[in-house]
Amino acid sequence: MTELHPDLRENVRLLGELLGQSILQHPGQECFDLIEEIRAAAKADRRQESGSGQRLETLLRQLSDNELLPVTRAFNQFLNLANLAEQYHGIRRKQGHPSDLMVESLSEVFDRLKSGGVDPEELHRRVADLRIEFVLTAHPTEVARRTLILKYDEMSDCLARLDHDDLMPAERGEVTDRLSQLIAEAWHTDEIRHERPTAVDEAKWGFAVIENSLWQALPKFLRSLDTSLEDATGKGLPLQATPVQIASWMGGDRDGNPNVTHDVTRQVFLLGRWMAADLYLRDIQSLRAELSMWQASAELQAVTGDSREPYRQVLAQLRDRLIRTRDWAEASVKGEPADRTDILFENEDLTAPLELCYRSLVQCGLEHIANGPLLDTIRRAHTFGLPLIRLDIRQEATRHAEAVAEMVDYAGLGDYLSWPEQERQAFLVRELQGRRPLVPRNWEPSEPVREVLATCEVVAQQTPEALGSYVISMASTPSDVLSVILLLREAGMKFPMRVVPLFETLSDLQGAPDSMAALYEVDWYREYCQGRQEVMIGYSDSSKDAGQLMAAWAQYQAQEKLTRVASQYGVHLTLFHGRGGTVGRGGGPANRAILSQPPGSVNGSFRITEQGEMIRFKFGLPRLAVQSLTLYTTAVIEATLAPPPEPEDSWRETMDWLTERSLKAYRDVVRENPDFVPYFRLVTPETALGKLALGSRPARRKPTGGVESLRAIPWIFAWTQMRLMLPSWLGSDVALEEAAQADRLPELREMMRGWPFFRTYVDMLEMVLAKADLRIASYYEQTLVEDDKLKALGASLRERLTGCIARLLELKEQQDLLEGEPVFAHSMKVRNPYTDPLHYLQAELLRRDRESEDKGEVPEMVERALKVTMAGIAAGMRNTG
Repeated sequence: MTELHPDLRENVRLLGELLGQSILQHPGQECFDLIEEIRAAAKADRRQESGSGQRLETLLRQLSDNELLPVTRAFNQFLNLANLAEQYHGIRRKQGHPSDLMVESLSEVFDRLKSGGVDPEELHRRVADLRIEFVLTAHPTEVARRTLILKYDEMSDCLARLDHDDLMPAERGEVTDRLSQLIAEAWHTDEIRHERPTAVDEAKWGFAVIENSLWQALPKFLRSLDTSLEDATGKGLPLQATPVQIASWMGGDRDGNPNVTHDVTRQVFLLGRWMAADLYLRDIQSLRAELSMWQASAELQAVTGDSREPYRQVLAQLRDRLIRTRDWAEASVKGEPADRTDILFENEDLTAPLELCYRSLVQCGLEHIANGPLLDTIRRAHTFGLPLIRLDIRQEATRHAEAVAEMVDYAGLGDYLSWPEQERQAFLVRELQGRRPLVPRNWEPSEPVREVLATCEVVAQQTPEALGSYVISMASTPSDVLSVILLLREAGMKFPMRVVPLFETLSDLQGAPDSMAALYEVDWYREYCQGRQEVMIGYSDSSKDAGQLMAAWAQYQAQEKLTRVASQYGVHLTLFHGRGGTVGRGGGPANRAILSQPPGSVNGSFRITEQGEMIRFKFGLPRLAVQSLTLYTTAVIEATLAPPPEPEDSWRETMDWLTERSLKAYRDVVRENPDFVPYFRLVTPETALGKLALGSRPARRKPTGGVESLRAIPWIFAWTQMRLMLPSWLGSDVALEEAAQADRLPELREMMRGWPFFRTYVDMLEMVLAKADLRIASYYEQTLVEDDKLKALGASLRERLTGCIARLLELKEQQDLLEGEPVFAHSMKVRNPYTDPLHYLQAELLRRDRESEDKGEVPEMVERALKVTMAGIAAGMRNTG
């Protein structure tokens, strides 16, 4: 097995030693020795040394309530530090340190496309028109506190400073001392949030990602794209091009979250403008220092007269307006009287003076200066705009239908909810074509409807640059889309906002093409959408509904058919991928996923959710963000210009055959087995997850109910914590077993060789199976489950997991999992001695927690330690939910 890169190994060793020093100082030698003894026992257990497993269990069971917390915290902290070292190593690979995980450069991809026959003109056109949008979501899987994330970021900076061969001993000592201080600070900081963040807190966290990382990363990435494009085609990136955009659901996603109100959304819009004004102000102050030139074009002189420093004069005016804008936004957020006189509100208010300066410098032969920091600010202005981030709104379809129904009822026009779809459509189109308002003047709507209308009013007050998409969950008919447009118009909307149906469950995905065809048939709507449509594909709920294999195939087929239907109506389709970090929520390496999409479905535009801890892992540091932007961009360009071939008809038939079996096998367990839900509740920490203050959104759509009422994230988080990883493989086990018995494995190998979609699915399944651990899953069961019927179910699930691993190895013709991913395999191996004690402890703590709850009171140390085990295991598994 491939060892860790020596530099990475050295960083992990250094961070571990410094953590050990903090533990020695407090709580002291005795605790340090105990932690080391547990770690040694866990390593010996992994090596399957005689009696080591019993030794580890005994050590952990004997821990007193007072010892629980420092022990769990130590293993949690080490896993976070190991993540930090790996993340930093991922950045330094771009600095001449070759590795298996090197990100291919833009130039390499452009050269390969040209060699494959792509015309340079076509390449330039496609890159200039590119639209990749990352949608930051507040899905609650980021378990690390922001306080600690900031310390980890500075630790990463320290590692970068140590990464120089020419440091003097005193300089090296200085950096190591700072690193030691930061680790000590982290050790003495409570890693668990004790209060849930509000929706506004979540939005501020999203803004901080821009301020601390993307603000620097985006212009750097665009410079790289500009240079590579010019080298490849002879022409650079147009000045106003925005190939990458950033949107957010934080403060806009109200589906199942009663904490996101119209007032929260209004605040988030204002906070974005406040932070944007502050960030641009810093840029403008720097530019005033830079642009001291006196040569100016006639166009600029017409504005500045005979000024000796015309650029500074224009920028001073812009600075003054930014200050007024910041003050207005700040006062508005606080609910104080706010003066809107001469503020910057429309994007052009910001871009026009900057571009005037740019044109003048170029005309005066000072192009080199124009293309310095000024160009970076112009690109930020076009990408982030004055709102800083494009806010999506998400709401469930029935909420809009209820709002229209109340209006219709008040106006005496009938019972809207009882009307058939065609009648609803006809009514909505008549209203949209007419001019009279539908909302009566003195009407008093119910509270839920009042909230829907108030949200529409907040949205209608924004500029187009402030808005992303209006996403309708559980959408299934054209009236679901038309009703939103009508409600927005009634609220005073003056321009067409993107309205995006979200297809989530298996039946939704299967019905999506017909739903969209029916919508495109509405002449009024085709004119409204101006030949462009966005459709969201839900990965999480389709996987929870149908199992991973069936969901993946349904998603693929839905995208194919949606692309075909849009093409028939002359509509350019952008698919919005609601993927999460885990395989069970559509996760995995992003470039492989994009390159395995159906041919034609990635047509120069791509939208994707980024959630929770994945935002930090991909965009948390500027150099990491540049790397992630490069990876996504190259994949989208390649999938657009060199899409994979169509799958063979026989492969489609085989997928139908496999998924027919996987769907039945999955639902037979999850839906039909009466013992499944009780087993799930007992053997996983699902019922305790509510104690972890992860996000502003409740874990359940309804306070009671079975698996169907559980959100996809806690469903996956819970199985990941105890390492059965059930959502990602259940159903695939039976499909692969029956394929082997029917002698179809040679055909599956052929599909892996020729079809990126199937190969990616098999690779992702292998990654999940490598993270599963039968021994740990079994330990949770023996600690937490007493009922023999439930134990029998657990034994059968573990047996099925064993069979799935055996069949996957047979399919891939391998002896061990991850033979083709040695770096990832070794990373897992390094983490195990730290995650294992946390798993064993969590099972024990869940037992103590439940026993104490039965008695009426849970000791504080038990509750805190339980939360720390959840955070630590999440860190060890990397992608948690």
